[in-house]
Parts: sequence; structure tokens; C-alpha cells
Amino acid sequence: MAEKNAHKGHRQRMRDKYLEHGIESFKEHEALELFLFYGVPYKNTNPLAHKLIEDFGSLSAIFDAPPSLLREYGLSDNLITHIKLMPDMARLYMIDKADNPAKAIDMGNLCRYFQPLFFGKTEEVMRILLLDKKGKEIYSGIISKGSINSTDVNIRKICELALYYNAKYAAIAHNHPSGLAKPSPEDLDCTGKIFVALQLISVKLLDHVIVADDDSVSMALSGYGIFSKDVNNLFRKILDN
Repeated sequence: MAEKNAHKGHRQRMRDKYLEHGIESFKEHEALELFLFYGVPYKNTNPLAHKLIEDFGSLSAIFDAPPSLLREYGLSDNLITHIKLMPDMARLYMIDKADNPAKAIDMGNLCRYFQPLFFGKTEEVMRILLLDKKGKEIYSGIISKGSINSTDVNIRKICELALYYNAKYAAIAHNHPSGLAKPSPEDLDCTGKIFVALQLISVKLLDHVIVADDDSVSMALSGYGIFSKDVNNLFRKILDN
């Protein structure tokens, strides 16, 4: 009874603290405890928060954990869904914040465009962005999952999409989960094959962006592989014509 009385009003005090002082006023386990309120009603979530952080090592590891592993801790499907929604909703938030209403893309913001799309992704994914002759977005989507190399990436699918949308320009991006935002030899080889394939259907590959956590590298702006040194001026030429 004494323990129950000690926690009386605890949730409301935690909510008030958050609304008044923000998440920065919380320790890591306290932030998780507050988050778990909304998946575990009428129960002290402090021990669970401590246990999850102790076992997984970090907040991000908890949110990235597969549902099967979270079930081993006796978590309900309702709570697991709540946990898995967090990085997905954060990714949608970041995409919306970075959204360009005019859908005009230039070489200066390709990294900024692609980076939010990989937020919270724990597997390697490749995306493609297709643009019209004025440099405006006409299609954006995932083209492959898993390790990125020239055999796993469906280059025919890339070309079919470019033809279907009558694209003039394309850019690709993929992530290195828990790695460095630096192209590997496989990345360079794959990029070269995609560049050549698109060139055969009169579509210019503008860039291949590598994303790793909060870092990203433009292969075009960095001069990697098949990209020429004057690629920075490409969009200026497009808009001038």
C-alpha cells in the first residue's frame, strides 16, 4: 500500500514535467518510462524502462528491436506496436518537415532530401528519385532491400520506372546501417552499371547518395566513380534552358 501511495499522481507529475521543461529534463530511463505510459496503462513502467535499457544498451536499440525479441520480455502486441511506431512516425515527421512544396530538386539539397527517408531503417535499402526535364520530382520510392551490389539491384526495374514516368533525370540513394557514409567498391560498381543503363534510355543519373545515421555523402559532389567534376552545374544548365 505504501508503494502504491508513493506512486500516486506520478504519471501526471511526469507529464507536467515534460510539458513544462521538455524531454531534455529527463534521464534516458525516465524518457522511456514516460513513453511506455501510453502502452502500459495503470502500471509502474519504471522497472520495465530500466530493464529494457540495461539489456538493449540504448533507446535506439529498443526501438529498432524486432517484435519477436520484444515479446521475450512479455510485452503485449499493443505495446510492441507502440514501440515500433516511434521511429516510423519520426521518419514521417522528418520527411514532412523537409518537404519541398514545389518538388524542385537541385544538387545542393539531394542529401537533405534523401536523409530523412532512411531515418530508423535498420536494413539496407535503395531508393530512386525521378525528375522531369525541369528538375521536378515525378516519382520517389524503394527499388531494393538488402545488401547493395550490381546483382541484387534490379537495374531493369530502374529503367522501366524511368521510362514509365518519362523521366529525364534520376538520383539514387541507399543507407549503410551502423556504418560510414562512404561508398564501397560494390557501391561504385553498381552506380556505374546504373549510370550506363539509364544513359542508354536517355536518362541522366545525377547522383548516388550514401546515408549513415545523421551523415550523408553525395558521390557526385564528392567526385566518386563515374560522376564528372562539372556535375554541380547540371541543374543550373537545366533551369537556364
